Amino acid sequence: MPQLFPKKANTLPLLSLGASLLGGVLLVFLVWYYFSPEFKVVGYQPDQPVPYSHQIHVDKLGMDCQYCHTNVANSKHANVPATETCMTCHSQVKENSPKLQAVRESWANKEPIEWTKVNHLPDYAHFSHAAHVNKGVGCETCHGRIDQMGAEGVYQAEPLSMGWCLDCHRQPEKYLRPNDEITTMGYTQPANFVERNLDRIRNRGIQPPTNCSACHY
Repeated sequence: MPQLFPKKANTLPLLSLGASLLGGVLLVFLVWYYFSPEFKVVGYQPDQPVPYSHQIHVDKLGMDCQYCHTNVANSKHANVPATETCMTCHSQVKENSPKLQAVRESWANKEPIEWTKVNHLPDYAHFSHAAHVNKGVGCETCHGRIDQMGAEGVYQAEPLSMGWCLDCHRQPEKYLRPNDEITTMGYTQPANFVERNLDRIRNRGIQPPTNCSACHY
């Protein structure tokens, strides 16, 4: 009986298997890369009940981050300001602005403003603002240039992924700054900052953990 297919047809199953394996690897890579926090959450900018502009308050008026976020140096959470903090100024400044209607209603009804959380960490990840702030990690390192974010709202500037965090934990000398510059926006490191940070790390015993149980327990 004559052969129906040429001998080179025997390579087709091998080619198909190779293409399937290559396609599978490519698919895994694409999912890993494009479904990472850099693509899924960086730039996330939810609507807020009040069109608050950090650009006006921080950049133009020079307000310090800790005027509103009072607990960052002594708590694991960075608190949002109470309505009372807003009304300290806005009972006299732009007290009739329609943009502040939600603030006035909150003050009158004694109910907190329901701000929408921007930066999310999974429940299984432990993070303390105080531990980082007191060691010299600046606000803009994680939150970006908050002073340039206007009334359209705050957005997530960094992925806050495990790999991103570990980059800092493994080489903290590249990221630390003096404690009195923690809230400074647009801070420029001096030329010898790595050497200074290495001295600080040695003298203060700063040892950012890289073991799993430090952040997951």
